[in-house]
Amino acid sequence: MYNITLKSEYKYVIILINIKRFQGDIMMISREHLELLSQNFRNIDETTKEIINLEAILSLPKGTEHFLSDIHGEYEAFDHILRNGSGVIKEKLKEVFGNRLPKKELNLLATIIYYPEEKLNLLKKELSNQEYQEYQKILLLRLLEVTQIAARKYTRSKVRKLLPKNFDYIIEELLYKMQNRDKEDYYEKILENIIELGAGDKFIIELSLSIHKLIIDHLHIVGDVYDRGPYPDKIMDRLLEYHSVDIQWGNHDMLWIGAYLGDRISLANVIRICARYDNLDIVEDRYGISLRSLLNLSETIYKDDSCKEFLPKLSKDDKLKYSEHEIMQIARMHKAMAIIQFKIEKQIIDKYPEFNLSSRALLDKIDFEKKTVTIRGKVYPLTSCDFPTVDTKNPYKLTKEEEKVMTKLRELFITSDKLKKHIELFINKGAMYTCYNGNLLIHGCMPVDDMGNFQEFIYEGNKYSGKAMLDFFDKKIRSIFYSNVRQDNGLFFYLWQGEYSPLFGKRDMTTFERYFIEDKTTHEEVKNAYYQLRDNEEFCIKLLKEFGLSSDGHIINGHTPVKASKGENPVKAGGRTIVIDGGMSRAYHKTTGHGGYTLTYNSYGLQIMSHDIFQSKKQALKNETDIVSTRRVVDRLDRKRVSDTDNGVKIKKQIEVLKLLLEEYREGTLVERF
Repeated sequence: MYNITLKSEYKYVIILINIKRFQGDIMMISREHLELLSQNFRNIDETTKEIINLEAILSLPKGTEHFLSDIHGEYEAFDHILRNGSGVIKEKLKEVFGNRLPKKELNLLATIIYYPEEKLNLLKKELSNQEYQEYQKILLLRLLEVTQIAARKYTRSKVRKLLPKNFDYIIEELLYKMQNRDKEDYYEKILENIIELGAGDKFIIELSLSIHKLIIDHLHIVGDVYDRGPYPDKIMDRLLEYHSVDIQWGNHDMLWIGAYLGDRISLANVIRICARYDNLDIVEDRYGISLRSLLNLSETIYKDDSCKEFLPKLSKDDKLKYSEHEIMQIARMHKAMAIIQFKIEKQIIDKYPEFNLSSRALLDKIDFEKKTVTIRGKVYPLTSCDFPTVDTKNPYKLTKEEEKVMTKLRELFITSDKLKKHIELFINKGAMYTCYNGNLLIHGCMPVDDMGNFQEFIYEGNKYSGKAMLDFFDKKIRSIFYSNVRQDNGLFFYLWQGEYSPLFGKRDMTTFERYFIEDKTTHEEVKNAYYQLRDNEEFCIKLLKEFGLSSDGHIINGHTPVKASKGENPVKAGGRTIVIDGGMSRAYHKTTGHGGYTLTYNSYGLQIMSHDIFQSKKQALKNETDIVSTRRVVDRLDRKRVSDTDNGVKIKKQIEVLKLLLEEYREGTLVERF
């Protein structure tokens, strides 16, 4: 049985097609299913019209895909890149206006398209009412010209769907005015009325937002919306509204999925990381999860503790926002949650010995008298070992107070309405990996040994490797989400820091060592061999074939920041691998030397962009500055049509089925209806 979606410009119908046999190249389907299909295409004319429509769509140019990765909560930079389409909108403006507009006017127009409402408000303060109305008309004409060019790739019906519902008819009329010189007065009157009736701003805003949708057909988020940045929730809200998007889960995203699903290790990591980077307001203010119980616990236990290892990472400006008391409150909560995390990890380590994570259980390896810890047979001095909640006889047992805190926090996480919406988006639009138009999108890696052989993950006696491993994780995460059980699950812990986790890709996560051991050799996190082998074209082709993809495809990765300042190239293996974690996060700017990589894939090929560090939305609006993007062609192709895409394959199947229906009508086997 095949599920085939028949997509009409006006109808959407799902039918089950039972493929009986093939006679030559003709697909044979059951009469029952043809009769079902005939309810939507009732006669020869309707069926013919749909076939003509679908055949025409196949000849249209492929829409532009936009790839972003490792946003890490940096909303303003993310939002700006989304608004400018990684420089695609600016390039479109240059294409439309050429030398007709000076650079200053072009920059102004670009800024209006990026931030229409905000920029218009600034212009109103600079211009008189008459000047502003005159500029509104000029602006509307320019935006219509851009919209018309951007809409060339799509059918009129698709363009109509992307236009604002309140103004779609009027905008559509204006869009095609260039094609009818006999109606100049008619179009002129429309524009005059729009402005005179005070609707100019609304039209400008809606046209600008429509341009965003037309320029970028589909958005890919290649993992890690969450981490250290301050506004991952705003990013998720933005993605909820986006017209076409898919997400590949990152290891930080997995923590938030796990926390919502009641996994205590995930929850502990979420709060610990938020405390470390002064982002606890994400939890409290934006997801409505009170941390009062944790604060009370930490203030009681660590009142006289310097918590020097747990002071939040603050910039100079951020330090001015807080009193010393407030900083210490964050540090105490940070330490309290870290110790709880180290304790409950042991439960999963013992439950799943096949995870091979015993090296992460270190509380029982501490010599409290000597203030040392033994790791892999070697003794290291600790910066401190003031752990009043750790019972040396039973170091991994939570105190009653710690249990109460975790029970309360779990309840609050699983009942957060806003978090629920965001996790539902991860499940509905997300996956462990995505195969899209011949490319493999995966956040982290495919775990392999030094020879490039797929490594095995063992779970409940079953072994998984290669594509089957990623499929297993994907299926299990979804089954946990749709179950009514909210409890600890070892899979979240493993995906976060397991040796063969495709979202992690390292031997160990050295969290304890980074807090308490000065010897930096203990901080090293040995990467999986994948990160060397992805430079090898033969290995990349092997991986593409594992997922049923052609050797002409590309592996698109995030997860590991590209250290461009040290000469690292984001394009590897002759273009077979493209790494687009360029460091959107502020924390990586020193090591990467830039503001991030993004990727676009239009009908002519793939282009990677390196962006300068984004300063602020305020500066972009005031000075009309943009992220300067350096564009590099990765793969230049003969112009691709819709027929060359995954959607094109689906449409061809739809056409094939419709032709069978048409044949039945013409032979009189099915009776037409009118």
